[in-house]
Amino acid sequence: MVGRRKNIKVEVDCSSELYFPHWIYKRLELNQDLELRCIKNEIDEEMVRKMTVVSLWCIRTDPSHRPGMHKVVEMLEGSLQVLEIPPKPFLSSPSTSSAHLSSEIE
Repeated sequence: MVGRRKNIKVEVDCSSELYFPHWIYKRLELNQDLELRCIKNEIDEEMVRKMTVVSLWCIRTDPSHRPGMHKVVEMLEGSLQVLEIPPKPFLSSPSTSSAHLSSEIE
């Protein structure tokens, strides 16, 4: 999987580092390596980047902003160069948001 990381890294200082889509988004934005051992050539790397960008579209917070299956197939079959990275999935990590919400409820 992308990043070869465990889901939670307890010793991180910044809560956004706990939320994996933020980490992926930053790597894609900066055109950094996604830390995959299985990539053997440029074609594999392009396909992985394309699948990663499409997955970010599919996890949008608002379901009405997610692409339909027809659009997903279209994006996967299209060129990586024309595929846009979606807006960041969340303004803050879910753990921060839920902590904030629970303090407001009390």
